[in-house]
Amino acid sequence: MSKCERKDYIKAVQCLWRLPTRAPEFSAAQNYFDDFVAIHLSLTDFIHGTGNFLTWHRYLMFLWEETLRNDCGYKGALPYWNWFKYQDNLAASPVFDGSDTSLGGDGEYFAHNGSLVGGGRVWLPSGEGGGCVKSGPFKDFTINLGPIRPAMDGYLPLMTNQLDYNPRCQRRDLTNAASAYFTAESLYDILMGDHSATIAAFQDELQGPQGTLRLHGAGHYSMGGDGSDVFTSLNDPAFYQHHAMIDRVYWIWQVLHPREADTIAGTRTFRNMPPSPDATVDDILDMGVLGPHLPIKSMFDTLSGEPLCYIYV
Repeated sequence: MSKCERKDYIKAVQCLWRLPTRAPEFSAAQNYFDDFVAIHLSLTDFIHGTGNFLTWHRYLMFLWEETLRNDCGYKGALPYWNWFKYQDNLAASPVFDGSDTSLGGDGEYFAHNGSLVGGGRVWLPSGEGGGCVKSGPFKDFTINLGPIRPAMDGYLPLMTNQLDYNPRCQRRDLTNAASAYFTAESLYDILMGDHSATIAAFQDELQGPQGTLRLHGAGHYSMGGDGSDVFTSLNDPAFYQHHAMIDRVYWIWQVLHPREADTIAGTRTFRNMPPSPDATVDDILDMGVLGPHLPIKSMFDTLSGEPLCYIYV
C-alpha cells in the first residue's frame, strides 16, 4: 500500500472510535470499535480450536472491511500483514515502525519477565517494550475491555467481571523471538507439505498443538501486550492485519486443495473442552451486532457474492 492508502485506512479505523456502540448488553463498550472486541471476547471459547475457527474469523474480516467502507467512507482494500518481511526486526516493519502510516510502534519500556504462551508451556523473552504504545497514529488510543488472559508477565487480568469497563492505554511488546516462527518452511508445510492434505491437518498446524507456537500464535505473541490476549487481542489494531494474513493463507490453501476447500474439521468448543458435537457446514456463525448470522458454508467461496466477493494478491 502507498502511504496515502495507509493513511486512508488508519483514518477509517479511527472513525470507528467515534461511532456509538450498537451492543448495549456490553456496558464496557464505548464505541463501535469496542463492539468488535466485545463480540470476540464473549465467543472466544467457541471460535478458537473449533471447526468454525477459520470461517468465523473470515467473516469477521469481511464485516470489519464492510464497516470501514459503509460507515467510515473507506475506499481501499483490506491490508494484510505479510509475516515474512521484517520477521527478524519487527520494529523496522512498516506495520510497526511508529510512523504516521504505521499501526503504531512498540510500547514504552516495562520491566517484565517475558511471556508465557502455548497454554503456559512456551516462554518467550521480553522485548524492549511492554508498556503503552509510544508512537504512531494510535499512541493516544484508549481501550476499554479486558485484559482477560494476557500472556505478558506483569500485565494483570481483570479480577472482576470479564466485561467490566476498564479504560487504559494499548500496550505492546514487539518480540522477534515469536516472529522467528515466520519461516518459508512453516508456510510450505501447511500449504503443500506434510500438514496440507486435509483441512484438519492444515488448521491444526496453523493454530498449533497445545504447548507449541505456530503461525497463528506467532503473530499474536509477536505483538505482545494486548495483542497476546486471546480474548481481547482485537484491542490491538494490528489484529486485523494479522487475521487478514491468516485468511490469505487459508484462501491459498483452498485454491491449492479444491476438493477440500469446502470442508471443516473440529467440534464446537475449544479443543473439545467441554466435549461437544462436531461442527457442521450448516452451523450458524454468531456475529452479535456486527452482521447477519450466516452458515459456515457461506464462507467457503470468496467469490460467491453471498456475501463474500474478494481475492488476495
